[in-house]
Amino acid sequence: MKTVFMQDHTKITGAGKWIYDGYKKAWESLGYEAVYLEGASGELDDYGTEALCKSKEHHVMASDFWLQVFKGLTQQSLLAKEDFDLLFNKAEKVFLHCQPNNFPKPWGGHTNFICQCDQQTIEKINHHDRFKLWSFVDVEKVKDEFYPLWKDINPIFLAYDNLSYEYLEDDKYKFDVCYIGGRADNGFDEKYKIMISHFMAFKDSGLKCGFFVGKNLTHEQENKILYNSKVSINIHDAYQRTLGLDTNERTFKSLGLTGVLVSDKVDHLGKLFPDVKMTNDPKQMVNFVKEYVNMPEEELVLVKEKNRKMILENHTYVHRVKQMLEL
Repeated sequence: MKTVFMQDHTKITGAGKWIYDGYKKAWESLGYEAVYLEGASGELDDYGTEALCKSKEHHVMASDFWLQVFKGLTQQSLLAKEDFDLLFNKAEKVFLHCQPNNFPKPWGGHTNFICQCDQQTIEKINHHDRFKLWSFVDVEKVKDEFYPLWKDINPIFLAYDNLSYEYLEDDKYKFDVCYIGGRADNGFDEKYKIMISHFMAFKDSGLKCGFFVGKNLTHEQENKILYNSKVSINIHDAYQRTLGLDTNERTFKSLGLTGVLVSDKVDHLGKLFPDVKMTNDPKQMVNFVKEYVNMPEEELVLVKEKNRKMILENHTYVHRVKQMLEL
């Protein structure tokens, strides 16, 4: 069986946990064994390490931050006897997610937004043909400004995890409009204020709202709320609104499950999905939602089916893995 070595997504907090879970399932659906190299306590996993040493052909999927962590772990493991490049010299391809070298203020002052690799490591990666660099953002617009130290980076956007979510009908979870997410404090806690301003606009709207922020819903509850609601709304972080270079996973999940999305304004979302209604005005967002809620049911169903089909045909994590393999 073909193998892909990955960072352990179960240790990642926030949306990253679900993003990499989607990638893991996508690799497995394409016939790969997904092997973690980290154990539960942060050490190198014995099975993963042994599999790596014995592997004759594999891929690696990791981030630049994880690469630095892995480099440190090898110093305390049996791999210390091997060349650190073992992981990469034997790999067919290494798909490395890269953070920017520079990023606009104030966000660029926080480690969440900046690459943690030292320049020597970056130069080594740049001269290694097996490394295929990628990013969630529309990097072509800002390559020279934000990523000057990296070689060519490929934009590979987020996606919908159709292998984890199903069409589960349940009248108990029917809402006119829903939102499910976390507080998503990326160091500046700007998103929380944005969410509150939008949620307050719905308070006297007369709509049945299912807004769940940091409520630790089960996977099944999230699945049923999104699928059975008439409309999903989306809210992005301040840097996404300002820069317009990427959209969150909720975009794809909402279109793939709910089938109807109203979002705040992010240029990249509009580029990917020009039919999605967008506004940063909370009252206008309520009005857009009401337009869909007040549609004849047959008309709304057609919109939902069209969007769900579009996502399944173009924007799943299986599509993204296939895109990587073509690099």
